[in-house]
Amino acid sequence: MPFARSNGELCANAVPLTAIATAAGTPTYVYSWPDMRKRCRRLASAFRDVEHRICYAVKANSNLAVLARFAAHGTGFDIVSGGELERVLLAGGDPARVVFSGVGKTAADIDFAIKCGIDCLNVESAGELDRIEARAALLSRRVRIAIRVNPNVDAGTHPHIATGLEGSKFGVPPAEARALYRRAARAEHLEIAGIGCHIGSQIVDVAPYARALKRLLALVDALAEDGIALGHVDIGGGFGIAQGAQGKGLDPRALGRMVAAALAARPGPQPTLLLEPGRLLVANAGVLLTRVEYLKPGPSPRHAGFAVVDAGMNDLLRPALYGAKHPVRAVAPRGQRRWWHVVGPVCESADQLAGTRPLAIEAGSLLAVGDAGAYGFTMSSNYNGRPRAAEVLVDADRFAIARRRETTADLWRLERTV
Repeated sequence: MPFARSNGELCANAVPLTAIATAAGTPTYVYSWPDMRKRCRRLASAFRDVEHRICYAVKANSNLAVLARFAAHGTGFDIVSGGELERVLLAGGDPARVVFSGVGKTAADIDFAIKCGIDCLNVESAGELDRIEARAALLSRRVRIAIRVNPNVDAGTHPHIATGLEGSKFGVPPAEARALYRRAARAEHLEIAGIGCHIGSQIVDVAPYARALKRLLALVDALAEDGIALGHVDIGGGFGIAQGAQGKGLDPRALGRMVAAALAARPGPQPTLLLEPGRLLVANAGVLLTRVEYLKPGPSPRHAGFAVVDAGMNDLLRPALYGAKHPVRAVAPRGQRRWWHVVGPVCESADQLAGTRPLAIEAGSLLAVGDAGAYGFTMSSNYNGRPRAAEVLVDADRFAIARRRETTADLWRLERTV
């Protein structure tokens, strides 16, 4: 466990969270690199029977210190913007191990990716294929591409993070994808690398992946009839984590067994499998450390009061956006255990980090909001004129500030009165 108690106090690995709060202040995101590394190794082990490559989804947590650790670990990267590609390069990532997804790639994004020599551009529309071909011709480069297929698979997840259903903005239908592959095969400046899909996020069952893979492999067979061979099959990411004590997460070993069986049943050489995990590797490895500013008790002990903390929905948007539920623990429990709504200072009723939770806290107590290593800081903003939180990376018994806390001066540094 990356966050466990020692002498009654919650620690990040061997570092007391109180020590981090003293050094970095609050609110602060705290990440455990040993836990991220362990999860990456477990995922690789689950797919040991399949030739594969793990491409970490940068959008989950794009801190340079985190990316640098993954790069040194030999991990590839899944990106969705030119800005994310630049982050990967600054962190020492190998562009030849980068895949570029996303429905709205600009000409500048595509040019940057081509010049860097990334492994593959994942095409999500006919118009994008045209643009990639045109930019590759202009730059006199041959570019590796894959088509992102929309397999119309219901992953049983929140509508805001379901990406593989018919009607979604992501990917193209299988019939259209086959036609695009035929066009790409005739293009002088395009090289067909593989095929892919991404059906959603926080998926906890193997069955949706099995349905999606079956449809991808059917298209692989159809393309083989057209004389088009594919080097890789990318099943995306979205691997769900357990949320709460009774929560269920995706079992990577079961997913690995399913994929290995599906590929082993096919004749001839097998394509390389690409995986794009984000949340699975980093969510449980992070907490948002926040301090209680005020306690507003309920009208009676039976009614929950409000614990007003210094972190708000601008720091952690997921509860307001998705109704996401994050565990909350007192770093050093104090006083009587009572029920509290954990809310922030932002002027929105949606600014609730957690619903009613039993907590033994006082004004000034530190709280750790769990499962915050993914889509926490990366989705944060300066709403209400609030500087963004600091980020800290922990490795065993050492920690370092990986991103300093913003100041109010940072908020208007790019602005001027006109």
